[in-house]
Amino acid sequence: MDRQTEARCEETLDPEDWESMRALGHRILDDTMDYLETLRDRPVWQHAPEHVRVHFEGPPPLDPEPADDVYREYVRYILPHQVGNSHPRFWGWVAGSGTVMGMFGEMLAASTDAVSGAFSYVSNNYVEMQVIDWCKTLLGYPPAASGLITSGCSASNLIGLAVARNAMAGFDVRSRGMTDAPQQMTIYCSDETHSSVQKAVELLGFGNDALRRIPANEFMQIDVAALKVAIKTDRANGLLPMCIVGAAGTTNTAAIDDLNALADISAEERCWFHVDGASGAWTAIAPGYKHLVAGMERADSLAFDLHKWMYLQYPIGCILVRNAEEHRRAFSLTPTYLAHGEGERGLTGVDVPWLADYGFELSRGFHALKAWMTFKEHGTARYGRLIEQNIDQAHYLARLVKDAPELELALPVSLNIVNFRYTRPDLDDARLDDLNKQIEVELQERGIAVPSIVSIRGRKYLHIAVTNHRSRQDDFDLLVREVIRMGDELA
Repeated sequence: MDRQTEARCEETLDPEDWESMRALGHRILDDTMDYLETLRDRPVWQHAPEHVRVHFEGPPPLDPEPADDVYREYVRYILPHQVGNSHPRFWGWVAGSGTVMGMFGEMLAASTDAVSGAFSYVSNNYVEMQVIDWCKTLLGYPPAASGLITSGCSASNLIGLAVARNAMAGFDVRSRGMTDAPQQMTIYCSDETHSSVQKAVELLGFGNDALRRIPANEFMQIDVAALKVAIKTDRANGLLPMCIVGAAGTTNTAAIDDLNALADISAEERCWFHVDGASGAWTAIAPGYKHLVAGMERADSLAFDLHKWMYLQYPIGCILVRNAEEHRRAFSLTPTYLAHGEGERGLTGVDVPWLADYGFELSRGFHALKAWMTFKEHGTARYGRLIEQNIDQAHYLARLVKDAPELELALPVSLNIVNFRYTRPDLDDARLDDLNKQIEVELQERGIAVPSIVSIRGRKYLHIAVTNHRSRQDDFDLLVREVIRMGDELA
């Protein structure tokens, strides 16, 4: 085969017909905009039926299929059965709802198969660093701190606790490993703290037994007195108290620990102070409520998400670390094939730090772009107003619950989460637990709204986390009416 014939046989994944692919792209974008514009006209949630599960069985496709057919298959089998978190009445767990500009940012990043955090003189790195600097400014964190965009708080907590471990261990953990630790290190958190902290503790080699879960007080905050006793006891037993984890908004109740008190104890006890602010950290930009997270800025490391209460598309989170050098030392590793910082400007020189030196991932997408574009489109003052609006909506829902004799609040609302249940005097707690679980499922399966269920002090409650920029007061009116109607119907 001559070279000309061989070249004609070479293949690519680019379209054979660019015009038809362009037309499909315009159609997809139009359909997507229609989907977002008409969210209220559709059910919040549609459970995927059995035939959908069966559809996704079978071997990989050997031969190509027309692009139009692939898209039609998506529309039929995938699109209708999403989690539903973009809908105005999705309040389950704690989830964000996405923005149109965020969607455009994802598309633009994908169009260049963009990477961020490695290489030099790449615009993506400048964007990510600016977004990190914006986060520091908005959250009142020191300008000299380091930071990294992550996939979310599971990764952010892991990175923050890894830096804490290496900084506080008193020996070279990276060289010698945890088996060489002269003392068992201990970590302290509320028993309301998110499970990602436990996962991080296990992955970092401490072992779950090293995690001290301190009971919560009546406000679902860490019991500061019990924390002090636990630290004193561990020191007396020859252990090394290493880190205190504070919560700026727990998943169950949005409770915010007394962060100033935890910062004081951390300083007194020579412990690292890490704050998990997955969604609640952003209370700092709500003018009427920012006092609730006072002390968060004193943390040695601060983890938070932007795909929850900053409403961006999944995934995007962030970790900030006060001591940038400790952060870098925990992760930096430069083999010869990644050498940087040498040579002439524009060749292998470095104009900004490689962000890959501040986390465990080298291969990183350009998640910062959607944040950068959306922040610029709306301005951060609007974000502050939206967060304040969500908190006000949670208090509005709490008032509706208090005014309804059929409903009962689990505890006073502290931020943006409302936990309540349907109740009636002729049913015991076990029956009420079952009934409220049924109400949750019925609300979801009928596509009316998506709450979730949590257990608080041994009882089940409907869990409404208001992190949705599309929710309106009418949506909460509807929720209360439907819970009462379903409760009466099911009971």
